[in-house]
Amino acid sequence: MDHLSRSPAFDDYWKFAAKRHEAYLSRAQGQPGPWTDDPIIAKFRFTNTFRAADRVSQFLIRHIQYDRSNDLSDEDILFRTLLFKIFNNIDTWKSLEREFGQIRWIDFNFGLANDLLEAAISSGRTIYSAAYIMPSPAFGAKRKHTNHLRLLKSMMEERLTQHVTSANSLQSLYHTLLNYKGLGPFLAFQYAIDINYSQLTDFEENEFVVAGPGAHDGIRKVFPDAAPNDAEDIIHWMVERQDREFERLGIDFEGLFGRKLRAIDCQNIFCEISKYCRVAHPSLQGISGRKRIKQSFSSSRRSAMPAPFFPPKWKINDKIELSYSSSHCGDTQAQLELSI
Repeated sequence: MDHLSRSPAFDDYWKFAAKRHEAYLSRAQGQPGPWTDDPIIAKFRFTNTFRAADRVSQFLIRHIQYDRSNDLSDEDILFRTLLFKIFNNIDTWKSLEREFGQIRWIDFNFGLANDLLEAAISSGRTIYSAAYIMPSPAFGAKRKHTNHLRLLKSMMEERLTQHVTSANSLQSLYHTLLNYKGLGPFLAFQYAIDINYSQLTDFEENEFVVAGPGAHDGIRKVFPDAAPNDAEDIIHWMVERQDREFERLGIDFEGLFGRKLRAIDCQNIFCEISKYCRVAHPSLQGISGRKRIKQSFSSSRRSAMPAPFFPPKWKINDKIELSYSSSHCGDTQAQLELSI
């Protein structure tokens, strides 16, 4: 990708990655805010540099996939992962847990779950996260959540667990998911990454990536001459370039407790730099045409975080300082709800 022209956003891509991660680490270590001297990061809401460190991903990994209090089967882990990620909303998951207790595939009552979600909607509660646009799969119901429950039921009944555990690559897992109604390329890839956090698979995240709409927008702002078909190659190129670019800019970037940026992280950073440029470089043209950042950083989230927890197979949990857990008091679950 050396032949492509680069805008000023190229350097900002790396600076943003480092500054946003620095803010995350400062907060995780219990330091008082503000956690950044970057005025844009301080004012607006951006996801973490590392996807697995985000609040929802942390809840998924810690409480749904690696809940040590539960003896979960492979079917349970896959079912719980997909049920949670379809709505991508911690409050929705907790409302289901209050009704069902321990959520398992074998005894999950889809009719009761549908009624519970219908009641939540009727009371004015939001059951889906705003992070993704979730189209309704074509399963014949008027309500989107009903169609999603029907989709999930059909996936499990069609022995998706066996297909997942027999997949031989992240790409093959992605194509398995892409075959289902309502899962386009972006969602199929995101779900493949989420499943790969669990013990069901163990694929290297750098082997395959799919650029989402936000990433395409960010890539256009960073590499104005790039073609849409260049997107995945550019993401892989950024993964390969990270060490030399951080060094060139004089940035000491230690990664996620020693773990370097992976393709999914670089894909996400392109999404975030797309937003960042709306303020930092408003003249740069992307694809979406959006001109402002909608979500501001919420001061209500300025409280303690629990010690981060990542898939044990990454072998980085033992590198997280013990002081993280000892320096935070109170209920871990309540703290997690307030995490960055």
